[in-house]
Amino acid sequence: MTHKFVKIVETEKFKEEILKIKKMAENKQVLVVEDEEVIRNSLERLMERHNYKVAGASSVKESLEKYNLDDFDVIISDLRLPGAPGTDLIKVTKTPVLIMTSYSSIRSAIDSMRMGAVDYIAKPFEHQEMIDAVEQVIQAHPKETQILTREDTEPPVHGMVGSCPQMMEMFRRIRKVAQTNATVLINGESGTGKELVAKAIHKLSGRGDYEMVSVNCAAIPESLIESELFGHDKGAFVGATSTRTGLVETANGSTLFLDEIGELSLEAQARLLRVLQESEIRKVGSVQSKKVDVRLVVATHSDLKQRVADGNFREDLFYRINVMTLLIPPLRDRGNDILELADTILHNTCERLGKVSLRFSLNASKTIANYSWPGNVREMENSIERAVVLTEGEEISEEFFSFSEGEGERALFASIEPEMIKSPTEGLSLEDYFRRFVLDHQESLNETQLAEKLGISRKCLWERRQKYGIPRKKKSARKVV
Repeated sequence: MTHKFVKIVETEKFKEEILKIKKMAENKQVLVVEDEEVIRNSLERLMERHNYKVAGASSVKESLEKYNLDDFDVIISDLRLPGAPGTDLIKVTKTPVLIMTSYSSIRSAIDSMRMGAVDYIAKPFEHQEMIDAVEQVIQAHPKETQILTREDTEPPVHGMVGSCPQMMEMFRRIRKVAQTNATVLINGESGTGKELVAKAIHKLSGRGDYEMVSVNCAAIPESLIESELFGHDKGAFVGATSTRTGLVETANGSTLFLDEIGELSLEAQARLLRVLQESEIRKVGSVQSKKVDVRLVVATHSDLKQRVADGNFREDLFYRINVMTLLIPPLRDRGNDILELADTILHNTCERLGKVSLRFSLNASKTIANYSWPGNVREMENSIERAVVLTEGEEISEEFFSFSEGEGERALFASIEPEMIKSPTEGLSLEDYFRRFVLDHQESLNETQLAEKLGISRKCLWERRQKYGIPRKKKSARKVV
């Protein structure tokens, strides 16, 4: 009878322990990062059975894109993941990270502890072993009540404007990725401010004391891009009269920003891949390599996956640069940010041009808010600058922003002298208007002059050439060897 009573008591104690664990787990959030779907689903169900709130991801990249990692009480992550290893999570969040690894990778697990992982657990593991490990992590690292600070609510750098949810999330991610050395891919429509985001990442990083090196890959002729990026030795090709340091080497210890990376030649892509894999460069015409310490941030408005499929972009390079991705929302999706940004641009433009402070009329503000801004921030800056220059009073009227869809870009061409138009333009579409002007004058004007006559930048000219399928006129040149 006594023996039976002891058994009953032990059973009751066990139930109490289970209830205690479940009580502790209430409202606790766990993120499971595991690329094996079967294992991930099994862990999620295990955590849910013990009253944890669970979310899942298959990679570091997906977890950063889908969640705010600081919202979780503990992160359970496999060590080996597609793309970045699980230990990269340690660098971007204060949430404790529990690393899973196989018995054959215990050494790697120990190394992960040195990097900041709170603990590791070897596969295969018992369910109770995992529950105990999670409980110990939560008890040892209680989540502090987060107080919203000035840093959490303000843009990461001066000059970045926005308070809509998309931009606040953008600012949060910028802060996170800035603390790592991971390669960042910035994607967004033309004119959304990709270089500004790159500068923000650089300034908030440990490399911020050095100047960021920026390169527009689309603005450098294909025959010169390798020399510009990687440098060349004297005599490497016709015209190489002296040894030259490339921009990658110039960025040693700092950040290299490659805008429009999709326009790099396949040969230049191969050299860039070597920089990422080996952290070294080799000048054109040289047999010696040199180690470099460069953080790479790249940007594009094109679909790199499609360029890979078309054979125009290396698949291995794509996966190397697609570690941390930031997608900049177009201006039309930023709600009240449109007017906030317009006011900021107006103020800065007035200061830069030395004009008395102007304001938008009520109707002008309505027009600005209702226009879709297909050219994004760049189009808004150009439109507001034109309005500031032409406005004679203290108030900017709606007439400067009274364009319908498609007319915003046409307004950028308003500076063209009438005598330069060789044929009637009445009734022409924007595409035909642009095409005719470029084809009529590209033999007599270089790209800079064409852009000036159109009232747009060289980059904008190049983008429209791509959009409308107008190739640059090939000029004869000596062959580079």
